[in-house]
Amino acid sequence: MNSYCLATYRCYDEKADFAKKATGIAVGLTVGSWTELPEAQKAQMEKHLGKVVDIDVHEPANGEPASARYADIRIAYPDVNYSRDLPALLVTVFGKLSMDGRIKLLDLSFSPAFLSGFAGPKFGMNGVRNLLGVHDRPLLMSIFKSVVGYELPALREQFYLQAAGGVDLIKDDEILFENPLTPLERRIEVCLSAAEEARARTGQKLLYAVNLTGPTFGLPEQARKAIRAGVNALLFNVLAYGFDALHALSADPEINVPIMAHPAMAGAFYPSPHYGIAAPLLLGKLMRLAGADLVLFPSPYGSVVMPREENLAIKHALLTDRAADYVYGDYDADVNAPKLAASFPVPSAGIHPGLVPLILRDFGGDVVVNAGGGIHGHPLGTIAGGQAFRQAIDATLQGMTLQDYALGHPELQAAIDAWGVRA
Repeated sequence: MNSYCLATYRCYDEKADFAKKATGIAVGLTVGSWTELPEAQKAQMEKHLGKVVDIDVHEPANGEPASARYADIRIAYPDVNYSRDLPALLVTVFGKLSMDGRIKLLDLSFSPAFLSGFAGPKFGMNGVRNLLGVHDRPLLMSIFKSVVGYELPALREQFYLQAAGGVDLIKDDEILFENPLTPLERRIEVCLSAAEEARARTGQKLLYAVNLTGPTFGLPEQARKAIRAGVNALLFNVLAYGFDALHALSADPEINVPIMAHPAMAGAFYPSPHYGIAAPLLLGKLMRLAGADLVLFPSPYGSVVMPREENLAIKHALLTDRAADYVYGDYDADVNAPKLAASFPVPSAGIHPGLVPLILRDFGGDVVVNAGGGIHGHPLGTIAGGQAFRQAIDATLQGMTLQDYALGHPELQAAIDAWGVRA
């Protein structure tokens, strides 16, 4: 019995016969031609043929231009056509097609057979919480700022100030690569020593996600080197290296630390309504399937804005335990439904303490509040910046307004004075 993965597309065309278009895609991306084949060859090729599942046409409403005409098309692709890896599937369903006019890949659902090749996140959200010993609140992360050209003492000082403010995670900047001033092993050494110094002040555990970089084939050894040096998390620019590189790192038993996926280059894929790959698939499903324990993506609140509905769809893809959201085809939910750990959502960019109530309203407690300038740019300094965020989280969890809570917390008050509160 054939098994299939299902691709959903949105195709814009003012005049197209979408049924004919869908059939052309299903045939063209699988057997290449169909009606011209002799009957005997059709019987042999049937198992390789893509199948149109449904077509939902949206005709322009009053006032809409003709160019607004589109159809959502779902096509099932036989697993027998591709190897059990994400690059093979993506090239099959969208490689050539991505260059064929105004068409966007909205979603993928996977057969149980295909999913069986992916363990998902090694730690996941609960594993990250276990490492930190924090189960009753959102996590707080901070980001290095302006680190290119820094020497180790300045890097260590910036790390200490962030850690002393009470953050749970600190990540390298995604553009901090291997360099003579802050080489990987020395960077880890000085930052972890700063973490221990800060822990004496805060009593908190902390994860440091060092940026994993270098030639692709050397990444596993680079990761092992970082782990031998003591690092307890990795930052990875997934879209530059590919989903399969993330999958290989996550599946490696020697790489036993959480992996944080950075969305660098995502803007080349998702923002257009007419082209590319939809954000919930690109930064949600595929990141989780490939093994990201934490996933960064642009927030709907700050400086690099993503629409709220897309944000919440990413959140759903990272957290859902509904097999139907990932699986296409017949499966026994008790036997071969996916058992993927949840990936921690990390909405990012332009976050300040006054946004915390919005973040927790939209994401609940299972979120990492991620800040850069909102910590480093605090009027009372970086330590106070971290404290202000922790105070904003505490206030929101207690059902208090930030303004009321700030009356006894000068760090939060200073943040409100600087950036305000968004309701």
